[in-house]
Amino acid sequence: MPEVNIEALDTIFRNARSQNGWQDKPVSTEQLHRIYDLMKMGPTSANCSPLRIVFLTTPQSIERLLPAMSAGNQEKTRTAPVVAILAYDTQFYENIPQLFPHNPDARNWFTGSAAEPTAFRNSTLQAAYFMLAARALGLDCGPMSGFDAAQVEATFFADGRHRANFICAMGYGDPAKVMERLPRLSFEQACRIETD
Repeated sequence: MPEVNIEALDTIFRNARSQNGWQDKPVSTEQLHRIYDLMKMGPTSANCSPLRIVFLTTPQSIERLLPAMSAGNQEKTRTAPVVAILAYDTQFYENIPQLFPHNPDARNWFTGSAAEPTAFRNSTLQAAYFMLAARALGLDCGPMSGFDAAQVEATFFADGRHRANFICAMGYGDPAKVMERLPRLSFEQACRIETD
């Protein structure tokens, strides 16, 4: 597989920042489809694909979310052109026959006690793909974990089947509201290489 060019790496990683404010520029439904069509291609366990996304695209729909957001996240949520609720389907395994037809028994791998950790782990992975896809397509992201998950679920997932993983505001970021970049751990602090 060829290496992507340095501009793409800058767009997706080096120059991308978590956003706290937004320019007054809309995000189209077509852009949301393009993001999903990219992110869905990332791998998950047996292609289980548990992520479910609710896109809030109007002030009225975003207003329904605000009571569940922590005080520090309310303004960047309220002013975002789009807010995505990134959740997981606790019964994702129902789609395994469609998504992993190689093995007719694959659905059973994920029922019972394996369901919750598999859904959480793989939806988190897909949510990361989601942000990378959004950045690759020219949008900025403001991911947030400061929210009341039970309140989000009661408001947007009344059937009890879905669990909120995290919230991601999206749009075109306001550079004036971006915080100074924070330090990262060095390779030596975070990694080790085992040779035997």
